[in-house]
Amino acid sequence: MLSNSSNNRNKDIHYTLHPYTNLSAHEEEGPLVITRGEGIHVWDDQGNQYIEGLAGLWCVSLGFSEPRLSQAAAKQFDSLPYTHTFSHRSSEPVIELSERLISIAPQPMAKAFFVNSGSEAVDTAIKFAWYYNNGLGRKEKKKIISRQRGYHGVTVAGGSLTAIPLMQNDFDLPLDRMIQTDTPNYYRFCKTGETEEQFAARLAESLEQLILAEDPETIAAFIAEPVMGAGGVILPPATYFERIQKVLKKYDVLMIADEVICGFGRTGNMWGSHTYDIRPDMVTCAKQLSSGYLPIAALMISGDMYDVFKDQSRKHGALGMGYTYGGHPVCAAVALETLKIYEERDMLGHVQSVAGHFGRRLAELSNSPLVGESRGIGLIGGLELVANKQNREPYPAEVKVGATVASKALANGLIVRGLPGDVIGICPPMIIEETEIDTLFDRLALALAETENLLRDAA
Repeated sequence: MLSNSSNNRNKDIHYTLHPYTNLSAHEEEGPLVITRGEGIHVWDDQGNQYIEGLAGLWCVSLGFSEPRLSQAAAKQFDSLPYTHTFSHRSSEPVIELSERLISIAPQPMAKAFFVNSGSEAVDTAIKFAWYYNNGLGRKEKKKIISRQRGYHGVTVAGGSLTAIPLMQNDFDLPLDRMIQTDTPNYYRFCKTGETEEQFAARLAESLEQLILAEDPETIAAFIAEPVMGAGGVILPPATYFERIQKVLKKYDVLMIADEVICGFGRTGNMWGSHTYDIRPDMVTCAKQLSSGYLPIAALMISGDMYDVFKDQSRKHGALGMGYTYGGHPVCAAVALETLKIYEERDMLGHVQSVAGHFGRRLAELSNSPLVGESRGIGLIGGLELVANKQNREPYPAEVKVGATVASKALANGLIVRGLPGDVIGICPPMIIEETEIDTLFDRLALALAETENLLRDAA
């Protein structure tokens, strides 16, 4: 008779379609079945314990066992398990959460619009950019600029802005109106002798030339993560956003800050926009909004945009946009409680207090022969793996060195993620303590050493 774990493995292979998974390999390997979590740790169905070094998918900020969030959900389920926000309807959690988000927004914002995921928030931002420009009579101002290796979801529109080949190949993406500019990866793309400021100036000039080539009257918005997450944990070079925003303002292009990963303390400030002095017209947020416990996201818009929307809704009879589960009262209640915990426990202060230790341990891994660059801020970091540290030569794709390091880390009780460009992403729950940071990086160092030995033996 099959054990329960074996039975689950077989059923998963037969019935579940897994995202970001080699489907053929999955039929051989089967799933890692996670059964419970506590603090920064999770356990699989074999009883193996892991440090969750990516906080799930960059989201479980408060760890895997916060009782106040389950209590908030249960309380709301008991009083009002569902209502919507269409046609003037609302609920107390949505009202309170809207007020709270607007009060802490990185730039003065007018309204919060609720959706279910970061991808939906980005899609909505795209539609709102078009709606806004149509309301102003600028019928041609519709193109959206993202950056190579930027990640903005996988919906048809958001996936068109996610300029990573895996997410577009054979999906007939990108759509028209979606164009890309340079990746701000100083380590990978700087010229010999070029300072960060000079690199940033070159990228700002490149953006301006792109806008001019496309025609400024056709460019609606520019979208950027303060720190690029899934594209390789890429930090902006010095003066980058200052220079980029000058170009956007010159040509009246909206700035969309994609705060899906960076929002709510990940960089050591409430928003990545605070960290890098970004002044957006729209802000997307998700993931840490509910500590990943329930699906909820939001898009905040400026007062200038809202004024146009109000006129547009009067013209058409309503704002023709919304989601069945957008502003779900249970999800909103959990998000509101999450924000209360951040404030009461001074999570920003905690991130700031351990970020230095996290950064030092991250930097130490630069000593590995495999690591070309270690980079990070707050409690998010990345290791760019290279075949030659002197000339930054990457490994051939078929070597799959990033995937190998992630696999070795898993075998040593640590979950991290191999990202495009052979970058190892590290993003633990924000509740992590210094001793746990040490354990995390000890295990990652061991994974790097084991991968180095494997590559040496194969040579």
